Amino acid sequence: MQIRESRILFLLAAINFTHILDFMIMMPLGNYLIPSFGLSASEFTILVSAYAFSAGLSSFLAAFYANKFDRKKILIRAYIGFLMGTLACGLAPGYEYLLLARVTAGLFGGLLAAQVISIIADLIPFERRGKAMGKVMAAFAVSSTIGVPFALFLANLISWHAPFILVAILGITLLPFLRSDIPSMTSHLDEAQKASSGQVMFDVIKDPRQRMALLFSGLMFMGHFMIIPFINPYLEFNMGFDKRLTPMVYLFGGICSFFAARIIGALSDKYGKWRTYIICLLASLPLVALITHLPQIHIAWVIVVFCIWFTVATGRGVTASTLISNVVSPKFRGSFQSFNSFMQQVGTGSASLVAGWVVTKNPNGKLDHYSSLGFFSIVILLLTIAAGYSVFKDDGKATPGEA
Repeated sequence: MQIRESRILFLLAAINFTHILDFMIMMPLGNYLIPSFGLSASEFTILVSAYAFSAGLSSFLAAFYANKFDRKKILIRAYIGFLMGTLACGLAPGYEYLLLARVTAGLFGGLLAAQVISIIADLIPFERRGKAMGKVMAAFAVSSTIGVPFALFLANLISWHAPFILVAILGITLLPFLRSDIPSMTSHLDEAQKASSGQVMFDVIKDPRQRMALLFSGLMFMGHFMIIPFINPYLEFNMGFDKRLTPMVYLFGGICSFFAARIIGALSDKYGKWRTYIICLLASLPLVALITHLPQIHIAWVIVVFCIWFTVATGRGVTASTLISNVVSPKFRGSFQSFNSFMQQVGTGSASLVAGWVVTKNPNGKLDHYSSLGFFSIVILLLTIAAGYSVFKDDGKATPGEA
């Protein structure tokens, strides 16, 4: 059972890797897309947010039926649609086509995160879930460590189209293993099928724990992604670093994230998930201020700053996901996680749009007002403490009926 469990977690992590890489690569590709299409800062962030908002829409709609089907079937079908959208991104000949392809990829990609978390929560007891969540979310680190630098290398070597085609090819190779190794997940069906669509929404609205957990999740993603879309353009256009050097930020930062996800996830099981979240959150705030107010320093020091930020931000994400996974009992988990994915995508998309409104490009090609995003990010992240306190102050103890 332990070997089978590890194999399932590996496959879920592989899905996360391709899914996250597809989303993450859009941000550093700003260096290529902005001059290639002659985009303004706001037009670029529309490309980033288009995926997030379409993913949020599909997540919201899925919440009304996700609990009524085998989680495995939803996962595989959504993954096939996501790969088709990603391949379309790689083949897009212009801005409008790329925007449409991002919307398509987002519509299916929005279903993936909720199903991955639901499957983990169904399979792994809460006492061991932090470690399991850390293993799967280490895919974020791997996508930063290997995926983003290699994708940027391909963009330099070939064109911006190449990274999307790479993601699609990697995903296609996973499909046979998903069909054979992921078990059918149907234990939740008997009770879930009795609930109407209206009942699903009513259950969320009437439960203060669910409402505050969803607000907590949306705020956390908004605060986190507020500064991310313009990191790479800022390092090149404002700080003067060559675009061949900036992938090193993701490489070393991703290495730190990989170990942080596994270590902090395990530590949160031992010392408390809410306590660990608070520590990681507070540690991240001065780093957000520093990243958005970088002085003229050597690239090596920039990498050090980002390594520490990647570490605490990853710890924050792992513990938050583990806490949220236990807010509802298994029979309603699929729908709740779909609502959660909706809130995360709305938070991410809103962050990208706000960033595009705040940041402007001056006649010299540099970005103005990026420092203001740091202050917005800090305030929003602090609000997550207020939103999450009433739900998680007891460390998110298992709800009745918890598997």
